Amino acid sequence: MAESARVTPAAFFGHGTPMNAIEVNRYSSAWREFAAGIERPSAVLMVSAHWFTRGSAVTSMASPRTIHDFGGFPDDLFAVQYPAPGSVELAQRVVDLAGDVPVMLDDSWGLDHGAWSVLVHLFPDADVPVVQLSIDGTKPARWHWDLARRLAPLRDEGVMILGSGNITHNFRELNPGAAEPAAWATAFDDTIWSAVQADQRAPIVDYLELPDGHRAAPTADHYLPLVYVAALRRQGESAHEVVSGMDLGSFSMRSFSLS
Repeated sequence: MAESARVTPAAFFGHGTPMNAIEVNRYSSAWREFAAGIERPSAVLMVSAHWFTRGSAVTSMASPRTIHDFGGFPDDLFAVQYPAPGSVELAQRVVDLAGDVPVMLDDSWGLDHGAWSVLVHLFPDADVPVVQLSIDGTKPARWHWDLARRLAPLRDEGVMILGSGNITHNFRELNPGAAEPAAWATAFDDTIWSAVQADQRAPIVDYLELPDGHRAAPTADHYLPLVYVAALRRQGESAHEVVSGMDLGSFSMRSFSLS
């Protein structure tokens, strides 16, 4: 990858329901506003909650397919296509930077809804190459933090590293009719956001030891994309809120960037 004179921002997006892909609301509007205020990256490396694997893989194809990995939603959502090009070069660069961490080149996955439901707002013309990195579900958060640190040089090469998940994500605790967000979800979200702002590694990677950690993230898939982004914080950088809020009673929609 060619070197860039700038350090490309990194960002995490609380993606919530797939309907955010086609709805104009305060979350999708904030995502668009964020993208309008940054320089266009040369490519995107996406870490999405919805590619949760055994072992690590990275998409390596010229034209990744749009994956509709959900059910029970309107036809308009299934009709969405996000035909962004891939980048075999970037995929190989990820493998090289990972070093002795084995990352498999994959030509079968594509872009799942955790990726494209956000990207349709960031880069609606689908003209920025996108490569997706899977999340190895067999590894702890500390391992993912360390892998992210290995990938940090990509930010000097014009690559925007994005995470897409949710800080709190527990389907059993959903309450669409809640008048107020669940106190436990708000408290956990605030704790993690405070740790991100203060660049504190321990609370972020030891999140299951926090009060309600297991309740907020009963599975790691939606939480770990945040770890990848938080690990990329550099000296002198700040964490900037893009948008925050609770959806469906307990889903954190917090999004933030590093620059």
